[in-house]
Amino acid sequence: MHAELNMRRSIVRGIPVEILEDERLNAAVNMLPSNYDFEIHKTIWKIRREKIKRVYLQFPEGLLLFSCLIADILEEFGHCETIISCDVVYGACCVDDYAAKAFDCDLLVHYGHSCLIPVQDTTGCSVLYVFVSIKFDTGHFIDTVRHNFNPNSRLALVSTVQFISSLQAARKALSNDFKIELPQVAPLSPGEVLGCTAPRFNENMDAVIFVGDGRFHLESVMIANPDVPAFKYDPYGKKCFREHYDHKTMQKQRRLSVEMASNCKKFGLICGALGRQGNIRIMETVRNQLLASCREVFEFVMSEISLEKLSSWVQIACPRLSIDWGLQFIKPVITPYELMVAMDGIKWQKQYPMDYYAFESLGPWTNNFGRRTKQHVKMRCTNSM
Repeated sequence: MHAELNMRRSIVRGIPVEILEDERLNAAVNMLPSNYDFEIHKTIWKIRREKIKRVYLQFPEGLLLFSCLIADILEEFGHCETIISCDVVYGACCVDDYAAKAFDCDLLVHYGHSCLIPVQDTTGCSVLYVFVSIKFDTGHFIDTVRHNFNPNSRLALVSTVQFISSLQAARKALSNDFKIELPQVAPLSPGEVLGCTAPRFNENMDAVIFVGDGRFHLESVMIANPDVPAFKYDPYGKKCFREHYDHKTMQKQRRLSVEMASNCKKFGLICGALGRQGNIRIMETVRNQLLASCREVFEFVMSEISLEKLSSWVQIACPRLSIDWGLQFIKPVITPYELMVAMDGIKWQKQYPMDYYAFESLGPWTNNFGRRTKQHVKMRCTNSM
């Protein structure tokens, strides 16, 4: 009995107490923002337990300012070497296990995004996803919603992975006054959205509220749900805004690119090489469609898209590159979905699909098409030990 009690006391949330209660370590962790959870204790325990010698650290631009401090902490208390990646990280699709392996690292720690690429699908090194959950004043958010929306309204709450835990708490508090939903598109968590993947709401949804400080992820939701009023709550500035998206112009521009591409004879196929952005299976699907349509195909690999030659390009990296910046290029730069429309493989959809990583997607030109939904249990990493 005493041995079992001591065992329970020595391990808390899977982490030894001597790590959790290390005064020097806690003093170092306190130098980081208190409302940001970088899961330092958990990371150090993983490094010690697995005898990790070299760690590859990946941060999105907004968290890169903390990289040197975190690297110092991990080196001192994990007794390891760290390498900080300064390559651009746009999202979870940019997890760069290939680079980590090239630098002979035993562990890749990817900060700020969810487990979009399952750990069992990465190559050659262990991967730890640290969501960096951010706490904000949920009380102010709850009061803001109550003040601005009619009781019994049906509201969808969405955000990026950093705010999901706080969003869950807000949902519970608001459920007495509103019909609250945290919509889910597998394999993402309930309420989580990406710039390329967002849920489709029911027609009776009164509004969607996005918690975050930018528009990129919210735009994905608005594109997928053009008839639902959208609002953005900035958790840093504590302000709520009504947001709009020019669906008519976007649809017109993308249709124009599709029509131009349908008349092209030479196509450049670009597979994104920024982390795990590219997908060979999608590339093969698109190539086969082009060859079946008697087009000449050239295949390329690029980490960042910069185009000048050939008559039309299909980029397999991120659909938002085409949606947001496609018209900045002289030649049409289209997505795999748009290519299928151009080659008469599918009809143009009235609502532009934002399902690039969704299990239940429109066709084989998306990343997870054909995966059984029950695989969600296996694929989702809960950033566990």
